[in-house]
This record gives sequence, C-alpha cells and structure tokens, in this order.
Amino acid sequence: MTRTAVVTAGTAGIGLETALGLADAGFAVTVVGRNADRGAQAVDRINATNPAHPARFLPADLGSLDQVRALATRIATEHATTGEPLTVLVNNVGAMFPERRTLDGIEASFLVNHLSPYLLTELLLPTLTAGAPSRIVNVTSGAVGLAKRTFDAVEPPGGYYGFHWYGRAKLANLAYTLDLAGRLEGTGVSVLAADPGGAATDMTNGTMTDPKIVSPALRLLWPLVRRKFERSTSGPASLAARPSIVAATDDALAGRTGIVIGAQAHPVTPLRAATDPRLAQDVRRLSERHAPLTTA
Repeated sequence: MTRTAVVTAGTAGIGLETALGLADAGFAVTVVGRNADRGAQAVDRINATNPAHPARFLPADLGSLDQVRALATRIATEHATTGEPLTVLVNNVGAMFPERRTLDGIEASFLVNHLSPYLLTELLLPTLTAGAPSRIVNVTSGAVGLAKRTFDAVEPPGGYYGFHWYGRAKLANLAYTLDLAGRLEGTGVSVLAADPGGAATDMTNGTMTDPKIVSPALRLLWPLVRRKFERSTSGPASLAARPSIVAATDDALAGRTGIVIGAQAHPVTPLRAATDPRLAQDVRRLSERHAPLTTA
C-alpha cells in the first residue's frame, strides 16, 4: 500500500525541504501552495530525485477558509475513491505580517497560522483515521514564548506587533495540537508538533529583520536580539525541515502522540502554557466560531 503525505506551503523553503525528505522516505507527496509556477518547480525538483512515487501539486490559497474547505474535500474524495490511506499531513503553512491586515474578515496572522491548519486538519480527520496508523505534524515556533496567552477573541488587546501576534497564533495552534492528541488517543492517529528553529527563509530574511514587528520594550534591545537572531537563522531550510521529517517518519515515534520535536530533531518539553486545558478550551471555542466545519 502506498504511503501518502500532504505538505502545505510545500513549494519552497522549509515546506519544500520537508516534501523532499518525505519523498526520499518513500512517500507519495502532494505539495500545496498558491502559485502554480512554484508548484510545478517544486514537483520537478522532487521528481528529479527519482522518488519511489512521483510528486504532485495541488493549488490552494491557505489564507482563504473556503479554499481550505475545497482542498480538504478534494483530498478526502480522492482517497475515498482510490482507497489509498492518507498517511501524513504536515501543516507547514505559516506567515508573519509586518502590519495588521485581514483575510476573510479575520486578522491574517491568526487565520494563516492557526485557523487554516486547524480547519484542514479537522476536515481531514475521517480520512486520516481511515488511513491509520497516520500522523499529523503541525509546525510550531519558538515565538510562542513571547505570546499573549488570552484567547477571548481573535485579536488580543494592545497594539499590533507582527512577531508577537505570529507567536500568539502559533501558541493557539500548539495548544490545539496537544489537545487534539488527547482527543485522538487510541484512534491510531498520532499528533505531533515540530519546531524548525531558525533558518534562512524569505520570512526570516525579510519580515523578521524589521524592528517594528516587536513591541517597543523589546525593540530597545533589538541590536542584541538581531545579532543573536542572525546567528540562529543562518542555517539552510533543509536543516530546519529535519524536525518535521522526523515527526512524520521516525519509527521510534510510532504510536506516540502529543510530542513536540524540537529544533535538534529530538523530543522536547512543550511550553507549559500550551498544555493548559483552559487555554486549549478557549482556543477551540474561538476556532469553532471563526472556522466552522460546515457552512450555511
């Protein structure tokens, strides 16, 4: 039986390197992205490695919840038709915005970094369960440590600072990940988080070099923070993809769930706030309100 994997935002950077690693491990890989040209280039690069199964590209703007729903429907329908299991879902999508913006009428950072992968995962749970043993890998970030930890609303109180709002959305997704692992205990679906650490990507070399993305208090220390940041993000995307690849493929993780794979590609202790059941409940309530599984 062919093992299959879906990697969102898989046409470049860490996502593409993750897709390459999964293809090398014998998976039939589907990469998801917005741009058809980049998708074709990603597929060509993967297939140039002579994988056991050819890769393919599916177009979807993961900043649109309607397109997320359409993507989930297509994937689920295909697997139901072919009978092939969906073995791995890697929610690699992520984005940081230097200025506040909205998508689908929702603050963009929260939508892209949490609501989009949340919705895709929930809609594909029947497919993943039918294909068990299977794994869900949600890509997290060290930015969760600087996030506001209240989730009464999509947007926290106070001014907009892209790095902190990104971290808050990633914290929501990490709390969801660990909560989902508990919900799916015994189903054969393992749920893991992977922290890529730092890498030289478009986001780290662009948005994250702007001091206005952090709060004024942290901005005062920006020269020191930036030097440390530049040292930690100088590695290649292929190295940053290792935690996701390990989470998706390592036989030592078979049957294990609720694990965070750190930047060194080993299990690490999750941020304590992400394990708080009250925070997870707030995140789930907020997610269900703004990304309902069914639409009227």
